[in-house]
Amino acid sequence: MAGTEHEHERADGEADGEADREAERSGAASGGLSARDRSVLALERLGWSGPGAKERAIRERLDISPTRYYQLLNALLDDPAALAHDPLTVNRLRRRRAVQRARRDPEDPA
Repeated sequence: MAGTEHEHERADGEADGEADREAERSGAASGGLSARDRSVLALERLGWSGPGAKERAIRERLDISPTRYYQLLNALLDDPAALAHDPLTVNRLRRRRAVQRARRDPEDPA
């Protein structure tokens, strides 16, 4: 069983690497958002009944692991192109991130 889990994690990592290369080819280097970046923001706009449904949608729609999804999403929150593309979602998520950071470290001004 443990070998199966490890193989699954390795397969996710390989898929994530391919998704990263595809995003680079699809226009991220040109200063705009890639199709994958726009898909991450679109997925974040949707309402979810629970974390299981969202994680399943991340895997099915974006073909990446939830961990990689949240890494990409966090980077998008600092991207001016993402803010220009979807200001409501990005600002909402920035506020949520700031609250979470303040809870973890009340002395951190960020």
